[in-house]
Amino acid sequence: MKNKLGRKLFSKQNLKDLKTPLLFLLFFLSLGIWRYLITDKIFYLYNFTYIGVALGIGILLNSNLDKENKQWGRKITQLLIGIYMLGYLGLIRKDNMQLEGFFFYLLAGIFAAATLHYFIAKIFGPLIFGRGWCGWACWTAMVLDLLPESNQKNRKQNFGKIRYIHFILSLVIVIYIMINNNNIFSNLNFALYWLAFGNITYYIIGISLAYFLRDKRAFCKYVCPIPTLQKILTRFSLLKIEVESHKCIDCHICEKHCPMGIKIIKYKKEGKRVLSTECILCQSCKDICPTNAVDVTLGLDGQINKEYIYYDQS
Repeated sequence: MKNKLGRKLFSKQNLKDLKTPLLFLLFFLSLGIWRYLITDKIFYLYNFTYIGVALGIGILLNSNLDKENKQWGRKITQLLIGIYMLGYLGLIRKDNMQLEGFFFYLLAGIFAAATLHYFIAKIFGPLIFGRGWCGWACWTAMVLDLLPESNQKNRKQNFGKIRYIHFILSLVIVIYIMINNNNIFSNLNFALYWLAFGNITYYIIGISLAYFLRDKRAFCKYVCPIPTLQKILTRFSLLKIEVESHKCIDCHICEKHCPMGIKIIKYKKEGKRVLSTECILCQSCKDICPTNAVDVTLGLDGQINKEYIYYDQS
């Protein structure tokens, strides 16, 4: 009974590795204190504290749950942060958290919650944690990651261009609307409608692509425009996946479970960390490794322009 409970909840090394979740909590708490001191708005204090706590909970669970359940730590964090941002910040506070909302606030010179969010999570934050937002906090992915496990890991090589077209179209639409009606995006009801319509559309497209392409992260690979921002500084990210050569047995299980289709072992054979800007730090590779050869490490890399991806050859 004891072993059964341990498999479902925590491993024998209960509550280990408190350092990492505490560091992330302190990082976000510091951001909250900084914004509170500048703006005198208590909102920033509880906003960033909540995000830090949610992330800390996920990292702690990921460290202590057994291999079969480790990914639930990340999924719980996704739900905690995703529902908060989409539900509270978006639908209740009526902050336009969509990319179009960010473009409007940026071009209009408005420093709103959405502006700060994009700068931290999607523009400058990737310099530290790469595309960790996609793996741990995205409210679109929090639904897609709950779909049944898919078998298709190879990418459709040219489909990735869609995300850049999407990005450009979003910017063009915002500029066009601002020229013709400069105040429409600042209308709270309009922001709410745009957010609701945009996310419903994303969920429909994401779930449909997951079904037809047998890949629950197809939306992230082909349609989502956010990586066009993240990938710029993700190349220089301090946190990356690394495979220890002396532990690795070249079983390629890590690659089979990588939702982004990255050739992880090829980086290991070159003596490099995983330099791909498609890595979302979900740690699926780390959690499934039978020899514990995979880990997230902190460091600086020399040659950074390395994209080793599995593509569909059919």
